[in-house]
Amino acid sequence: MKIIPAIDIINGQCVRLEKGNYKRKKIYSKSPVEIAKKIEDSGIEHLHLVDLDGAKTQQIINLEILATICEETSLKVDFGGGIKTINDLELAFNAGANQVSCGSVAVHKPEEFEGWISRYGTERIILGADCKNRKIATMGWKTVADIDVIEFIEHYQTKGIKEVICTDIEQDGMLNGSAISLYEEIIAKTDVALIASGGVNSIKNLFELEAIGCAGVIIGKALYEERITLKELAEYVKK
Repeated sequence: MKIIPAIDIINGQCVRLEKGNYKRKKIYSKSPVEIAKKIEDSGIEHLHLVDLDGAKTQQIINLEILATICEETSLKVDFGGGIKTINDLELAFNAGANQVSCGSVAVHKPEEFEGWISRYGTERIILGADCKNRKIATMGWKTVADIDVIEFIEHYQTKGIKEVICTDIEQDGMLNGSAISLYEEIIAKTDVALIASGGVNSIKNLFELEAIGCAGVIIGKALYEERITLKELAEYVKK
C-alpha cells in the first residue's frame, strides 16, 4: 500500500483543518518546502499537496510552492486545489506535479474532465471523490451535490479512471480512524485503486486499510500531531 503524507497550504503555510472548516485551522509550519524535504529524507517517495487557498478561490494560488518542492525534492507529487481549467492543469504539470487530483470539475464540467482523461491519461489524472454522508462535496467542500459517492466512482470508472482519492469529510482532521466500512463498500463494488484519506490515527489503522484492499493512504494530521512518526512510516514502507 502506497504511503502518501499530506501537505495542505493556506497563506503559504502548512496547515490542517477539521472537517474542511477553514475557521478550524491549525498551522504546523511556515515552510511546506522544509516539511517536504523531511518527508523525502525519511525515505518516503510520495506527497499529496493541496492548495487550500486555490480550492477556496477556484484558482491555483500556491503554484510557486509546488514548483519549489518539485525542484528541490524528488518526491512524486499529486497536486489538487484550484484546478478548474486546462490551463490550470498545464500549470500544475509544468511546475512538476506527477499527478493532479480533481473533483469539482468532474462534477460540474464532466465533459471537460473526460477530455482531460483522454488527453493526459489515467496515470496522471486522479479522481477526487470527497464525500459528506456519502454525497460528493465540491468547491473546497463548500457545496454538496446530490450524487452518491459509489455511483460517482462507478461512472468515472467507465470513462477510464483507475485511481481515486476518497475523503470522508466527517473523519477528516478528527483523528478518529478511517471510514473503513465505506472503503470496504467502494472496493467491493468497483475496480479502482482506492486511496483512503481522512481520520488516520495510528499505524494499526494503516494495517486495517491495507487488509481491506486500499491501494494507498493519505496521512496528514496524525503525522503533525505525532500519532505516527516519519520513522514509523518509513519502516512500514520497507516492510
